[in-house]
Amino acid sequence: MTKSLDGRELAGFIKERQAHQISSLTTKPHLLIIRDSDNPVITKYVNLKIQYGEDIGAIVEDYLAKSTDDIARKIHSANSDPSIHGIILQLPILDTSKTQELTSLIAPAKDVDGLSGHGDYDSATATAILWLLSGYSIDLTHHKIAIVGRGKLVGAPLFQIFTQSGYDVELFHRGDDLTKLKNFDIIISATGAPGLISDSMIKPGAILIDAGTASENGVLKGDISPEIRLRSDLAAITPVVGGVGPLTIACLFDHLLRATYFAVGG
Repeated sequence: MTKSLDGRELAGFIKERQAHQISSLTTKPHLLIIRDSDNPVITKYVNLKIQYGEDIGAIVEDYLAKSTDDIARKIHSANSDPSIHGIILQLPILDTSKTQELTSLIAPAKDVDGLSGHGDYDSATATAILWLLSGYSIDLTHHKIAIVGRGKLVGAPLFQIFTQSGYDVELFHRGDDLTKLKNFDIIISATGAPGLISDSMIKPGAILIDAGTASENGVLKGDISPEIRLRSDLAAITPVVGGVGPLTIACLFDHLLRATYFAVGG
């Protein structure tokens, strides 16, 4: 029987702890989310963060920028604003060629999503995947691990973390020969290409983490094709909704709490 790696229960415990921590603070954590798109997928995830912040007592500000120049101006302004403790540039932005340039503008102490590459925090999504694996007692030491997707949000930072930890890991681009995934025990995919990972690519007993998200006709879809989810011979798989996502948000607010403590001298 395939186990469901549901992150919602794990996130619930973290959320309860965060609410308790914030209730004892005199300064409420303040998160600024900057975006330049009202794409349904982006709006969905921004709203989830806003709701999460309200639930635990944090302040979450959603800023819709008019241009890349406006994004840069807002980041610079927030960097120097002591009342803002964390800054997120919600990806993807409309001009993806500007992503690295803009994320690098975020002050290291306020880069709570861990996207700049020089901030004080690891990638929230990559960390969430580690939390999910740890929460379900999945030992990475003796497994062959494949990461599909080289993006700065998940694939690249996760590969770096696994490599530094000495795990047996290989990084794939979405255009690589993915039939080779048949040789791996754990597959973590984060490309945003719906159905990229097909049934024939996965061996029995594999563990699948789907961190890819895209919208097709208003429906959220992951990298893992639907037929894989019908199998009962896998060790474990994340659900369509509620796998990595809830823990990513929980991790993000953990980083925000830490940034707030540092900012106010706690």
